Amino acid sequence: MPQNNYPKLHNAMWPGLVGKKSMGGAEPDLELDTMLDFTAKAEVNGIKFDGVDLFLYKPHTEIDISDDGIQALADKIRSKGLVVGSVVAPVWFFGNAMGDEAKRAGWVDCVRKTIRIAKKLRELGVRPYGVVRIDSAASVKDWDVNPKDNTKLIAQTFREAGKIAKGEGERLAAEGEICWGGMHSWKNMVNLLEEVGMPKVVGFQADMSHTLLYTLGENAEAHRIVPKKFNWEPAEFHKAMVKLTNALRPWTIDFHVAQNDGTVHGTGSHEKTGRHCLATDPKGKLNIPRDSGYWLRDGQGKVTKKLKHICWDGCMFPNEVLMKQQTWNDILAAMIEVRNNHGWVG
Repeated sequence: MPQNNYPKLHNAMWPGLVGKKSMGGAEPDLELDTMLDFTAKAEVNGIKFDGVDLFLYKPHTEIDISDDGIQALADKIRSKGLVVGSVVAPVWFFGNAMGDEAKRAGWVDCVRKTIRIAKKLRELGVRPYGVVRIDSAASVKDWDVNPKDNTKLIAQTFREAGKIAKGEGERLAAEGEICWGGMHSWKNMVNLLEEVGMPKVVGFQADMSHTLLYTLGENAEAHRIVPKKFNWEPAEFHKAMVKLTNALRPWTIDFHVAQNDGTVHGTGSHEKTGRHCLATDPKGKLNIPRDSGYWLRDGQGKVTKKLKHICWDGCMFPNEVLMKQQTWNDILAAMIEVRNNHGWVG
């Protein structure tokens, strides 16, 4: 099968860091070189990953990296036969979008620095598509103190970053994850995006694992879509996913293929959120190729083709699992199945 199938298939580099030593976990970080090597070596029936999405934080990539360092990063990734797609702004290390003036300024400055790296990689020809991923970096508990005013404050901060992104030819995608204040339910997420009011610049990043928790009302019981005694009945699941994706799909500009077992989990400094599972996990609640279609097809069932690439995201796995090449081959196989299931050829 030719490798020009659409969209391109990417692997996330941050599973080597999230939940690891640099973020408060017990296990050592996996270096970027290690993650790149496993990605480049993955192959299924002659098909390989096309690229990677990056987490712009040490020890993978310093946020204040020099131009020469960005050139070396581009050369390294290109030498593996890969390109770069979306990049993650590590905003929670620098401030939050709902904090005092200093914290909001730190948040915006982090996004500005991330945009600089993203733009430079684009100019160097190694990043043909992709967005800059953001989140509020605020706790749900703090947001709950004053939901209306806090949403307005986050939106104001997002707009400031959005203006920077627009000026540099970039777009920002807010990650839908239940641990981020103001973004922790599907309704709150839509309200925030509407309050920002920059649909061509500031959109939504849908992760199949994290957004599944939106339907269950985790951290926002009033916004639960499925019944309280929900037991994963197909009809109820379908109805909930249709409602969820009809609301958020129009905003979606970045997409993660993922699996979830319906529970929440937190490691190190990371708050409890959706539990990523391996693509082959028998406890996974998602039919990956089928359920990706809720996001990748419009309300009439037509493939949207809005996205140039899709990316696998699976965090907080033991290093023993991450250091097996078969893990990445299995993930690639799931990605290929998603693409084939939606008729993306040529």
